[in-house]
Amino acid sequence: MNNYFAASLVVVSLAIGETTRGQEWIPFRPTAPMESDSRIDLRWLNESTAGENGWVQAKDGKFWLGTTQTPVRFWAVNGPPHDLQGEDLKRCAQMLARYGVNMVRIHGAIFDDRGDVDAKKIAHIRDVVQAMKQQGIYTHLSVYFPLWFTPPADLAWMPGYDGKKHPFAALMIHPGFQEKYRGWIQALLTNPDPKTGKALIDEPAVFGLEIQNEDSFFFWTFNEQNIPDPVLKVLEKKFGDWLVSKYGSIEAAFAAWNRMALPRDQFTDGRVAFRPLWNIANERKPRDIDTAMFLYETQSGFYRKTYEFVRGLGFRGLIHASNWTTASPERLGPLEKMSYTTGDFIDRHGYFECHHQGDNAAWSIRQNQTYRDRSALRFEANEPDKPREFTHPVMDPQYDGKPSMISETTFTRPNRYRSEAPLFFACYGALQDSDAIVHFALDGMGWNVKPNYWMQQWTLATPAMMGQFPAAAILYRQGLVKTGPVVAEVQLNRADTLRLAGTPLPQGASLDELRAKDLPKGLPTTAEQRIDPLLHFVGQTRVNFSEAPSDAKILAHERQSTVIESGTKELSLDYEIGLLTIDAPMAQGVSGALASTGSIPLSDLTITSAMDLGHIVVVPMDNLPVTRSKKMLLQVMSEEMASGFLTEPTGNSEKKILDIGRDPWLYRKLNGRIEFRTEMRVTPLDIDGSPRGKAIEGKRIELLPDAIYYLVEPMQ
Repeated sequence: MNNYFAASLVVVSLAIGETTRGQEWIPFRPTAPMESDSRIDLRWLNESTAGENGWVQAKDGKFWLGTTQTPVRFWAVNGPPHDLQGEDLKRCAQMLARYGVNMVRIHGAIFDDRGDVDAKKIAHIRDVVQAMKQQGIYTHLSVYFPLWFTPPADLAWMPGYDGKKHPFAALMIHPGFQEKYRGWIQALLTNPDPKTGKALIDEPAVFGLEIQNEDSFFFWTFNEQNIPDPVLKVLEKKFGDWLVSKYGSIEAAFAAWNRMALPRDQFTDGRVAFRPLWNIANERKPRDIDTAMFLYETQSGFYRKTYEFVRGLGFRGLIHASNWTTASPERLGPLEKMSYTTGDFIDRHGYFECHHQGDNAAWSIRQNQTYRDRSALRFEANEPDKPREFTHPVMDPQYDGKPSMISETTFTRPNRYRSEAPLFFACYGALQDSDAIVHFALDGMGWNVKPNYWMQQWTLATPAMMGQFPAAAILYRQGLVKTGPVVAEVQLNRADTLRLAGTPLPQGASLDELRAKDLPKGLPTTAEQRIDPLLHFVGQTRVNFSEAPSDAKILAHERQSTVIESGTKELSLDYEIGLLTIDAPMAQGVSGALASTGSIPLSDLTITSAMDLGHIVVVPMDNLPVTRSKKMLLQVMSEEMASGFLTEPTGNSEKKILDIGRDPWLYRKLNGRIEFRTEMRVTPLDIDGSPRGKAIEGKRIELLPDAIYYLVEPMQ
C-alpha cells in the first residue's frame, strides 16, 4: 500500500444524485498494518493470546473469558481473506487487533466439489487460528452453507441431485448427508496439525462452531422445487410416521384435517406432503399446525443430535445452531428461534440494504444498476416513497436468557449513509447488551476498492466502516454506553408457539409507522398485537419460551415524539432529522445530520459542524470518564466513495450507476469545532494513528479537513 499523504485535497468531478459536483474529497491511504507508534493501537484491549484463560463460556446471558469470570463482548469481522498465508496472515491479525477486533468468523467450506474433506482448507483454518491467537483474537468456525455445495449426480449419499441444485434443507433430512457432514466436523476438529501435533479440539482460541449457515425448514427455500424427490420422500415418510405416532394412523390425521389433500400425498406408502410456507403461516389450518410442529421437532432434533455429536468428540467451545430468517417473522420466526435454544447462544444475520437493483445486484455492484441512499437514523424504508420502516438488524431481543450474536451484518454499498453503521451498532449493541457483532466482510488485507467489471457490496476495509472501528470498538467492548433497563418481557407458551400463535415482537418484521404501536393492554399475546419495535432503542427486550401462558409486559412509556431516548438517558435518536446524540460520562458525540441543529452541547464538550452527514465522538482510552481521562480519542468521519464513482438520478429518489469507481477510497472533507470545558492538548493523527503536525492547545479546536483521529490529553 502507498503511504498516506497528509492534507492533500482532491477535487473530483462527480454526479451523485443532483448534488456534490465539484465537492472536495480526500484520498484514504492507510498502511497495513499501522505504524508501531500509532496512538490508536487497540491491541491492549485483547488478551495476550486468545484462550490463555481457557475456553469462552456462555452463561447468565453473556460470554465469559474462561476461568477469569470476566464478561466479554466480541467486536468481530467475517474474515480474514481466504488467500492470506504466512507473514501476510500475521500482519492481517496484527491490523485487526489494532483496530479493536477480538474475533474472526472463518466462513468457508472444508469440502471439495464432491463433498469430500479438503485437508488443505482445514490446514489453512488451523493457520488462521494460530495467527489470530497470537493477537488475542478468537476464531469462530462456519464451515457449511448450502450455496457452497452443488452435489453431482453420482453421489450415493446424496440421491436425486444433478449438479445444478444446492442442498437446501437436505442436511436436516437425509441420513447419508448427515453422516458425511459429521465426517467433515470430525476431521476439522480432531485431525492434528502436522507442525504442532495439536488439534483444534484442544485449542481454546477456537470460540465456537456453527452447525449450519442460513438454512431452515421455515424459509422460502423449503419447497418441492428445491428438494429432489428422493430426499423429499425421506422427509414425507418421517412426517407420515410422526402422524401415526400422534393420531394412530395417517387416515385419522387426514380426518382431523377435514380431509385436506395434496397432490404429493401417498398415504399407502406412508408419505405425507407439505403445504407451502405462505399457506402454513397465513391460513393455519389443522394440517398446517401439524406440519409446523413436525418441522420444528425435526429441525430442533437435528440440532440437538449434532450438538451431542460435537460434544461427544470432546469439543469444549461453544456450539450454536444457525442464523437464518423465516418466511414469516411473526408466525414462523418464534419456531426458528425456539429450535436454536438447543445451542449455547442465539445467532442471527441482518443487513441494512439500499434497494440495490439490477444485474446480479444480490452480490455485486455493477454499471447500470440502481440504488437509493437510505438513512438508518431516519428509519427510511428500503423502497422509495414508502413510510418509515421500524426495523433494523441492531434490534436484538435476548431469547431464553442465552447470549446473542449477529454473525453477519453491515450497511451495504453504495449507500452514502453507510457511515452511520459503526457508531449505530456500537451504541445500541451496548445499550441492549448484545454479546457479539460480526461485521461482513473483510475481503482484503489492504484498503482497496478492488475494481473489476464489478465490485463487492460488503467490503469492510473502507473509511466509513473499519475507519471508524477504533472509537466504536472501545465504546462497545468497554461498555462506555451503559446497558439499558429491561423495557419489554415476552413470555411465549411453547404449545401456543407450535400452534402458530406467533409473537408480538417479531424480529426482522418490517413494521411501518401505522403498524408499529404498543401492544394494547389486556388483549391476548399474538402476532396480531405488536410491541412498538422502537423499544429496542430504549433498553433491553427479552423473550422466553415456557409452559406458562403467553404474556407480554411493557415496562417503558409509549413514545410521544420522533425523539427516542434510551432508558439510561445516554442516547437520544431524533429520527425525524436523523441525529444520534451520545452523552455518557465515558463517551460523548453526535452522528448523522450534524448541520441540522447548529451547536450540540454535551456534558463535557460542545460540537458544532456544517456536515450534513458526519460522525464525531470522543472516547477515553484509559477507561476513565471524560472529566478524568488522561488519554482520549477524538474520531471524525463523513461519508465515503470510490474514486470516479458516477451516478445519475433516475427519479423516485433512486440513482443509476454510470461508473463503479476505482482506487483509492475517498472521504468527504471534514469540518467542525469542538469546545471542551477544560484546557486540552489535542494532537492530530494521520490515518495510521501517528502524530502529524503541531498539537493544538486550549478549550476550542477547529477540525482539520483531513484528520480522522486526534489524541486528546488534559493540559494539567
